[in-house]
Amino acid sequence: MLEVEKISKSTWLNESELYKCVHCGFCLQACPTYLATGLETESPRGRIALMKAVNEGRLEISNQVMRHWDLCVQCRACEDVCPSGVPYGNLIESTMDHVRDYRRIGLLPRLAYEIALKYLLPNQKNLSVLVAMMDFYIKSGFQKLVRKTKILRLISRRLENLEMMTPALNGEFFRADGHVYQSGMADAEKIQMLTGCIMPLTQGNQMRAAVRVLNKAGKDVEIPSSQVCCGAINSHVGDVEKAKELARENIEAFSKDNIDGAIVVASAGCGARMKEYGPLLADDPEYSSKAANFSKRVIDINEYLIGTQLQPGESGVRRAVTYQDSCHLANVQKVRDAPRNLLKSIQGVDFCELKQSNICCGAGGTYMITEPEMSKKILANKMKNIIDSGADTITTANPGCFMQLQNGIREAGLDVEVKYVTDLLDETYTKK
Repeated sequence: MLEVEKISKSTWLNESELYKCVHCGFCLQACPTYLATGLETESPRGRIALMKAVNEGRLEISNQVMRHWDLCVQCRACEDVCPSGVPYGNLIESTMDHVRDYRRIGLLPRLAYEIALKYLLPNQKNLSVLVAMMDFYIKSGFQKLVRKTKILRLISRRLENLEMMTPALNGEFFRADGHVYQSGMADAEKIQMLTGCIMPLTQGNQMRAAVRVLNKAGKDVEIPSSQVCCGAINSHVGDVEKAKELARENIEAFSKDNIDGAIVVASAGCGARMKEYGPLLADDPEYSSKAANFSKRVIDINEYLIGTQLQPGESGVRRAVTYQDSCHLANVQKVRDAPRNLLKSIQGVDFCELKQSNICCGAGGTYMITEPEMSKKILANKMKNIIDSGADTITTANPGCFMQLQNGIREAGLDVEVKYVTDLLDETYTKK
């Protein structure tokens, strides 16, 4: 049990943002945790009310208060429907950053937390060692033995549930090694691409498919070698200073050789974070201008491909396909039509709209790990809608969503594949 110190009136929030909320309730039906529980305290309006109460000194930060903030998936769907323009993402990130000083956790959990956030996720080389160990665990047959004997259940049910979320590894790692993937076309434009942290290690084949599609669009793709994690996960869990540090590193990495073309991102969460480097570093005298210019260069891969007038290959893809909006692509980047239009351009695709596609799947970066119970409640409704769609393929735009949907499909025993839009486009060029 966490022990929390009592504090006086707080000043960590931007009050001009906080008091934009008029508690109209438009956010309620967009919030996945409110829809899953029906509780006011698990809605953006309820969480903001708690922020206001603490800010005004009417309420002290406690375990119970923090719990309601912790249960926020940070999907930012509330921002998309808010008539008052409340920047909820800023408020919840500032809140999570502030309450880190009032959490009291054990030495081992604290150590694991610090290692993961400061030394694993931000560094692809370090993270690749962990993923390589996970690959050995799967391929050696040890995973099958562990699951068959249910030995982890004797130790901890939570540990067993965590092991069940071990992601499938798709091909060799896709490394940020400075390589330029040539399109083979004369006078091709050179663009840059973020690899991110998790996606290139667990979904290497998907990253390669994305590069091949960009090459088909006539672009040479450079993968800067000194790039790092985008910082999204750090900012979500309250480590804003580390997120700023990572932002500065990426700005430098993608600014070498005076390249000022597009920075294409295949992960919706990473793209959203990078497009907001400007506000994140607004108070940094050295990087504020650089960050603002950097963010203007960032573009989601689906949005970018639509702008290239890409033509799918002649080999059709005969699938019943639906699309799950990744929250940070739809709610933050406002990109909704591009993925759908790309899918509809593929010969043979029978596209069907997914009911409540705008509602979060419950992945939320590390949320599926830190809040597995609520994550599964949110996912359950998504699985029902996938079944009702009749699709044999569900596409999405973010690695967390990809893994969350795969887990839900496996547990439900469905014969459904999870793909990125670029995976299906790539099939039209490579399918024999």
